[in-house]
Amino acid sequence: MILPIIMAGGTGSRLWPMSRELYPKQFLRLNGGDSMLQATVNRLHGLGVSQPLVICNEQHRFLVAEQLRQINCLSKNIILEPIGKNTAPAIALAAINAAVNSNEDPLLLVLAADHVIENTKSFHQAIHDAIPYANQGKLVTFGIVTTGPETGYGYIQRGQKFNEAECSAFEVKRFVEKPDLATAQEYFESGEYYWNSGMFLFRAKRYLEELGVHRPDILTACQDAMAGQSPDSAQDFIRVDKEAFIRCPDESIDYAVMEKTSSAVVVPLDAGWNDVGSWSALWEVNDKDEQGNAVTGDVFTHNVTDCYINAEEQLVAAVGVENLVIVSTKDAVLVIDKSKVQDVKKVVEHLKKNCRREYRLHRESYSPWGRNDKVVSTSRYNINKVTVKPGGKFSLQMHHHRAEHWVVLSGTAQVTLNDKVYLLTENQSTFIPVGAQHMLENPGKIPLELLEIQSGSYLGEDDIIRIKDHYGM
Repeated sequence: MILPIIMAGGTGSRLWPMSRELYPKQFLRLNGGDSMLQATVNRLHGLGVSQPLVICNEQHRFLVAEQLRQINCLSKNIILEPIGKNTAPAIALAAINAAVNSNEDPLLLVLAADHVIENTKSFHQAIHDAIPYANQGKLVTFGIVTTGPETGYGYIQRGQKFNEAECSAFEVKRFVEKPDLATAQEYFESGEYYWNSGMFLFRAKRYLEELGVHRPDILTACQDAMAGQSPDSAQDFIRVDKEAFIRCPDESIDYAVMEKTSSAVVVPLDAGWNDVGSWSALWEVNDKDEQGNAVTGDVFTHNVTDCYINAEEQLVAAVGVENLVIVSTKDAVLVIDKSKVQDVKKVVEHLKKNCRREYRLHRESYSPWGRNDKVVSTSRYNINKVTVKPGGKFSLQMHHHRAEHWVVLSGTAQVTLNDKVYLLTENQSTFIPVGAQHMLENPGKIPLELLEIQSGSYLGEDDIIRIKDHYGM
């Protein structure tokens, strides 16, 4: 049995302003109708694997659950990391969970949630090629066949080929850090090096055995964290012991195990792989027009060449420009030369330094009950467009400093206000005074949309006093 382990942690910002700390790139729809996480899961169809196990940060839990629910893959299969500790501990949590909950010793297929793979057939074939080695107790990594000198990736140098194999598989000679351009050119010309994909296949117990040999401190901390699992009322998540996991060292699987083990094997993968680590990489994997432009959304171009333009909501018009990335979201616009996209991090550093919310949040945010679009935000009032999915409801709550006015745009709202419960339909409204206990619920079959006007002397989120919380928020 193959158990896919999908690593969906991380808060990367190289694709800002679309990717943000609370909505990173693995949850974005960047190359088709699915998010990158959903595409990773759907890419497994036809392999005969079991339901995937997803590992993510605590703060992304509802986003992951909703995206898995949308593709019918939600079944208490999300492990929550209280804090990011890199890949070696994350995979250890999954391996311990698999070893405890399975009568077998499953093969773990470890994948990143934010990679593009264009050739699914070749991807499947590489996995089939790797299975015999994993069954022999090897720790298999997939090396990406290089297409040129690349300084943004780590490399794997192959050693001796397994002569008895029908497929290409090699002993791992060494792992190499990101090189300079001249060294990358040497690697490419030698034909002995692959890009390090960060994808693996091995037996759960075999990984734990190697981790115990080379990093017993990580193994012990993860075992303690899994032993201290806490029950989850929503039954969607596997929650590990926070204090035990905080004590775990921060280490990648490469440093902790793969560079130390004598059982590493590399299987070449030539399947149109891209880790989409920058806007220029995203331009490369998207379809382009005759002028070399990759365009998404409401965009007008005239005399424009080799540009990536993404308009999330409003019209973007570009005239007489070339080699640019132009990204427009609801609350930010990025314009940058395609050759300078690595400097996006300087924008994010500036936003963090100045405590700007744009590095962390989008104007639109997601919750287990639906989503909230902050249309207007001031020091004395906010105007939000709120969408509550069927069956969704707010916690029973109250505020010390703000009043709220709800106006239903579509659907039906069930309102609890102190000891009263009543329904509101389209064009009806209600007022929630300061200090009143209140709750909003969608009892209908279609989404509930409403305008929420918040007003008061203080509008911070820490003025939400939850009396009854339905989602463990």
